[in-house]
Amino acid sequence: MKASVLCLFTAVWVFAQEAAIRPTQTLRLFDGKSLDPFETWLVDHHHSDPNRVFTVVDAIDGAPAIRISGQGFGGLITRQRFRDYKLVVEYRWGPLTWGSRKDKTRDNGILLHCQGRPGNSRPDFNGPWMKSIEFQIIEGGVGDIILVGGYDDKGELTRPSLKVKTRKDRDGEIVFDPNGEEGVHSSRRINWWGRSEDWVDKLGFRGPHDPDTPGSGWTRLEAIVDGGSLTYYVNGKLVNQGRESSLTEGKLLFQTEGAEIYFRRIDLEPLP
Repeated sequence: MKASVLCLFTAVWVFAQEAAIRPTQTLRLFDGKSLDPFETWLVDHHHSDPNRVFTVVDAIDGAPAIRISGQGFGGLITRQRFRDYKLVVEYRWGPLTWGSRKDKTRDNGILLHCQGRPGNSRPDFNGPWMKSIEFQIIEGGVGDIILVGGYDDKGELTRPSLKVKTRKDRDGEIVFDPNGEEGVHSSRRINWWGRSEDWVDKLGFRGPHDPDTPGSGWTRLEAIVDGGSLTYYVNGKLVNQGRESSLTEGKLLFQTEGAEIYFRRIDLEPLP
């Protein structure tokens, strides 16, 4: 029985390398015990994690969670590729911050539709990220969209594109606006609609309209990914949206970017 289950599991993983998985039932990427669905990636260390940046802790607020210490830059990358799903994540910040971001806003993010080799945000493939579309997690900017470019094996940089309705704020930054002018974006951040115009990169910053849970409380994120469309929610509030993305499937990457963070839930639910 165990052998047959192992063979089936292996077959699923092999198939996953050939085609992106469209969930037909809820897939729990964190089972409360292990990081098996993920591989680790860190600048300079690549698939080695000598400082134990990525671990599972038995109890944070009474339940197991993935701990990402924030030391260094890189991420947990799913071994499988996915498409057409509802991502549900619950996260909270820890107290630690590191290095160049020690006194700056706590920063993290989830990269969706990751394409190509790990580290391809730099031409030497020693970068922290991959070509992707980011669900930004940063104090004051949870729900921003960031379009992350990546290099291919020929050294050519390509960027994802996404059609978004936007306006410009007081400082000329691009902000999601469901009543705004629709255009194609490929090389910039699209702020969530309520991001404070007075945002500063300072530890603990919080804007007047921020929907994420303050302090060390748990925040629920949802990303509805349907073909080329992406819709982001923070604690049930619609914050950002785009369509006709040039990327429609790929891996997910959960960043380490200078701030300690915990994830107690990472689910991929089927679309209705």
